[in-house]
Amino acid sequence: MFPIITAFPTATATGLARRRAAEISGRAAEHDAATYLVAQGFTILAQRLRTGVGEIDLVVADRDTLVFVEVKARSSLADAAYAVSPRQQARLLEAASVAMARHPEWARPCTRFDVVLFGGGACQHIEDAVRYQ
Repeated sequence: MFPIITAFPTATATGLARRRAAEISGRAAEHDAATYLVAQGFTILAQRLRTGVGEIDLVVADRDTLVFVEVKARSSLADAAYAVSPRQQARLLEAASVAMARHPEWARPCTRFDVVLFGGGACQHIEDAVRYQ
């Protein structure tokens, strides 16, 4: 028997290519967000911080404020904003709790959760975008 060979990419190959492109775009957005935040006076404490409950894109701080940052890149700012779902916000808060337990030296008088959005050639930084309910 001969194997069936097709010239068309499989759904899996197409999905893999899309995921890879999304990852490259996401990493570029995270780099741009980090560059922006450093220019605003923050120090990068961690990038792509993995915890058992989720990943935090950026952790930055200045003397008084610790900031956990979610970065989203989509075709428009609105699409990027909608991508920060309530479920993802909850995961970010939980991951931040784990990170704080692991890194007590990060403690500052103020802690907040920001979102940096990229879309349509624009960037928007939303301070204090996610809060505990």
